[in-house]
Amino acid sequence: MSKAYSPDRDAGADAGGEVTQARSEADLLMSHDVLCVRAPNPGPLTLSGTNTWVVGRRPAWVVDPGPLLEVHLDSLSAAIDERGGLGGVALTHDHHDHCEAARSLLDRYPAPLAAGRGAVDVLLGENMRFGPFQAVATPGHAVDHFAFVAAGACFTGDAVLGVGSVFISPYPGAMSGYLQALTRLRLRDDFSVLCPGHGPPVRDARRKLAEYVAHRIDRENRLIAALGEGRRTTAELLDAVWSDAPELLRPLATVTLAAHLDKLEEEQILPAGVERPKFEGTEW
Repeated sequence: MSKAYSPDRDAGADAGGEVTQARSEADLLMSHDVLCVRAPNPGPLTLSGTNTWVVGRRPAWVVDPGPLLEVHLDSLSAAIDERGGLGGVALTHDHHDHCEAARSLLDRYPAPLAAGRGAVDVLLGENMRFGPFQAVATPGHAVDHFAFVAAGACFTGDAVLGVGSVFISPYPGAMSGYLQALTRLRLRDDFSVLCPGHGPPVRDARRKLAEYVAHRIDRENRLIAALGEGRRTTAELLDAVWSDAPELLRPLATVTLAAHLDKLEEEQILPAGVERPKFEGTEW
């Protein structure tokens, strides 16, 4: 599942504005020789659909093949053929809307698969090279999450979206690891555009990364204030800190609340008696 707390675009945007935006995005990606093949799986959690990224030529390399939809596989195959074949596939993480089509794609085009965990040909690590990509560990949304830097772009998966925010999973060190990862990305100078797993590409990469860090710090500050007011239950904390989250996305806000509480506990500043959300049997 994935990820956003806001819609992919302004609900009032007209068709002309959408066409202009699409052309602007295409021009931006063309300058990096990057192609976005967007899966037709739109929704409140996937925005306009999962972005599959095709990078380079002769051969092309793919980031996140996306969901297992025949029409998406056909579109992706056409892009790979036009760019001279497939060199390999890299997964930002193994949530199904990003990786489900991987095996079917590799049945069509035998090539190595790289990811942070699972039955893969290349098990990724920090700064590892895979084809044109340099892997950057970006934990938080998922334990196995990596971003990839290539062609002057950073392919961020669900670490950073084109619009909205992402949920952070409540496993040990998730929130602090996520903030550190965003800071490491901000300090790099080898990319200027973000190519996210959902939503449009982002022209001003560093500004977006700074906004993501500020957003998480703001949530934490609001959470600390709510705890200081004596709020202790999950419902009370959500009402105080995530009042802007639609009811449909409140469960994901609860997940991120748990990750924030874990961070406060790790820093030994979590008050006693706080209700902790439970997520039994979930592998992050």
